[in-house]
Amino acid sequence: MYDFAPLTDAPKPELYEELARAAQALVEGEPDAVANMANLAALIWQFVPDLNWSGFYRMVEDELVLGPFIGKPACIRIPLSSGVCGAAARTGETQLVPDVHAFPGHIACDADSRSELVVPVVVNGKVIAVIDLDSPLPDRFDDEDAKGFARLAEITARAIG
Repeated sequence: MYDFAPLTDAPKPELYEELARAAQALVEGEPDAVANMANLAALIWQFVPDLNWSGFYRMVEDELVLGPFIGKPACIRIPLSSGVCGAAARTGETQLVPDVHAFPGHIACDADSRSELVVPVVVNGKVIAVIDLDSPLPDRFDDEDAKGFARLAEITARAIG
């Protein structure tokens, strides 16, 4: 059994350091990509406040396909030409969006989402998945969140690649 205690009042760098340690411990030695993504989605949900969705989209051929997540039912397939997730997968760059309604081509899977952070998971220079985080709060994510999730994307890449 895993019992991780998030640092609820810690500064973001400490929270993300603890999240990275917990994530590494969780996936260590487990070869199944789906199991690892499922546990990581749950861990993110446990550690990161003010989310209404956390999870993964996987690259399947030339589009993103829904992976393990926590939250309301989500869009199943996303073309790389659409949405915040599509932009992250297409460019290989983190997308930090303070107001999803101002993002051209935003896909509204959950009308309650106001801000979004999407971080590509890269193996051998190729995007194989994205970590997608939605919040009902506008301007929820900042550069510290992006940096923390970039580290989590590296752990994820080793766990699912």
